[in-house]
Amino acid sequence: MSDRAPIGGLSHVKGATDQPLLDVTIPELLAETVRQRPDREAVVFREPGIRWTWAEFAREVDRLAGGLLRAGIGKGDRVGIWSPNRPEWLLTQFATARIGAILVCINPAYRLFELEYALNKVGCKAIVSAQSFKTSHYLEMLQSLAPELETCAPGDLRAEKLPELRLVVAMGAPAPAGMMGFEALCALGDAVSRDELDALSAGLSANEPINVQFTSGTTGSPKGACLTHRNIINNGHFVTATMNFTDADVLCIPVPLYHCFGMVMGTLGSVSKGAKMVFPGEAFEPGTTLRACSDEKCTALYGVPTMFVAELSLPDFDTYDLTSLRTGIMAGAPCPIETMKQVQSKMNMKEVTIAYGMTETSPVSFQSGVDDPLEKRVSTVGRIHPHVECKIVDIDGETVPVGVQGEIATRGYSVMKEYWGDPEQTASSIRDGWMMTGDLGVIDADGHCAVTGRVKDMILRGGENVYPKEVEDFLFTHPDIAQAQVFGIPDARFGEIVCAWVVPAPGATLSEEDVKAFCRDGISYFKVPAEVRIRDDLPMTVTGKPQKFIMREQMIDELDLKAG
Repeated sequence: MSDRAPIGGLSHVKGATDQPLLDVTIPELLAETVRQRPDREAVVFREPGIRWTWAEFAREVDRLAGGLLRAGIGKGDRVGIWSPNRPEWLLTQFATARIGAILVCINPAYRLFELEYALNKVGCKAIVSAQSFKTSHYLEMLQSLAPELETCAPGDLRAEKLPELRLVVAMGAPAPAGMMGFEALCALGDAVSRDELDALSAGLSANEPINVQFTSGTTGSPKGACLTHRNIINNGHFVTATMNFTDADVLCIPVPLYHCFGMVMGTLGSVSKGAKMVFPGEAFEPGTTLRACSDEKCTALYGVPTMFVAELSLPDFDTYDLTSLRTGIMAGAPCPIETMKQVQSKMNMKEVTIAYGMTETSPVSFQSGVDDPLEKRVSTVGRIHPHVECKIVDIDGETVPVGVQGEIATRGYSVMKEYWGDPEQTASSIRDGWMMTGDLGVIDADGHCAVTGRVKDMILRGGENVYPKEVEDFLFTHPDIAQAQVFGIPDARFGEIVCAWVVPAPGATLSEEDVKAFCRDGISYFKVPAEVRIRDDLPMTVTGKPQKFIMREQMIDELDLKAG
C-alpha cells in the first residue's frame, strides 16, 4: 500500500508499476481473448435476445469490418456511432478498431445543433445510426441536415452542411433513401477474407488514435478528446483488475456505451479478462437491470448513484435474486453513505468500488479497493491507479501539502493524445504532460483522494457534465434573446440542475416556457434549463462581467433551497 502514499508530505502520488502496461491494439486484445476461450459465452443483449460466444462475436465484428472496408472506409477515417446500447454499437466499436478507423462517439441525446457540430468537427466520413430512441428520431434529423440523401446513392453523399460525410448506415430495416442498411453493410463484408483483415490489423500501432469522445468545454463548443488503443485498453484493464475480474465474471452494463464508462470500463475491461458482458436494455431501467443481474447470474454491476437508488427503490426489489453479485463500480457523482450501505448489504455488492476520472484521462485515475472501509468509499474516490501519477496544485501550479485543497492534475499513459483539431485547447489543458482536470481535490496521508469541487462553474447534473458557456452559446442563437447567463442551483434529486437568466432583445416578448421549448428542440435534455427567469438586466461588475454567484443566491432564496 505504501507505494501509493504521498511523496515527501506533498499531495503527489504515483501508482504501482509492478504490472506492465499492455502494449497491444484493440484487435490484438480481442483476438487473444477469442483464442483462449472461443466457445465461452461473451456477449448477451437481452432486449433483442442475442447471445454470442467469443468466436461468434469475433465473426460478426469481422463481417462489419469487411463491410466498412468495401464501403470505402479505411485507416484513420472517422466513423460516428449514434445509438443507444444496441448490438450494432458494440460491433461498430470493435469493427472500426479492426481496420484502424477512428470511432467517434455521439451522445444519443444530441440534437441537430450538436450533431452537425460533432460530425463536422472531426470530419466523419461515415455514421452508423439507430432509427430512433425515445423522442429522438435520428434518421429524420440526419435527413434534415442532409436533404441530399433523398437523391444520392448509398455511400456517395455530398451534403452542403456535412461536407465530409459520405456514408450513412441505418440500423434496422428498411433503410431510407440514400442510406445503407446495417445488415447490408455486414453482407458486403462476407466477401472479405480474415487474412485481409489480419494484415490491416497487423499494421496498427497501440499509440495511434482509435476513439474520439466529445466532452463539453468551458469555451462553449464540445471538444473531441482523442484517445489511443494504449489509453483505453490499459484503463479498462486496470479498472477491472482492481475489482479482481477473471473470465468467470459476468458484468451487467446498463450505463451508456457512448461514454467511457460503458465502452472502456465496460466492454474493453471485460475483453481484457474474458469476462461476459450483459446489456439489459437500450437504456437504463431499474427493473430490467435487476432482472438481467438475476437471470444471468451477474457478478458485477456498473452505475451512477442515482441508478443504484432507483434499483433499491423498486417495490418488487426483494423478488430479484442478487446473490451472485460481488463487485461493480459506482461513479459519476458522490455516493450517499446510506446508498452505499444498502448496495453492500441488500445487493450483495460487498466489493463495490468508487472510481473517478475524466474523459481526457481514458477515464479513471483513482479507484477504491474492493476491501476499502465504507467511510473511505463514500468520502473519497480511492487511490491512484497503476502507471498513473497525480498531484494537487495551487493557483501558481505548485504542489500543495497533504490535506490542502487544490486543482487535480494527472499524468501517465492515460492522458489523451489531444483535443481533435484544437491545438490551443490541448496546450492549455495538458501542461508538461499533466492533464489539468479543472476539479478541486484533497489527498490524505494514505493517498486517498477526495473531490471537493470544481475550478470553474461546471454543473454536475446527475452524473452528466453541463458547461454553462455551451448552453449560453446555444441560447444566443435565439433571435429574441439579447443576454443569457446559465448556472447551477442545488437539487435534491440530481445534485444540481441548470438555471438560466435571460434578457429579451429590444421589443421582443419572451416567456420562460418559450426558452425551455427552444432548448428542448435544440440541445440534450440534461442541458435544458429546469428553471428560467426573464430579466430586464443582469447583475454585473463595474467592468461588465456577469455575477453568477448573485444570480445563484437569489434563486436559492426564491426557491427556498439549501446551497450545495
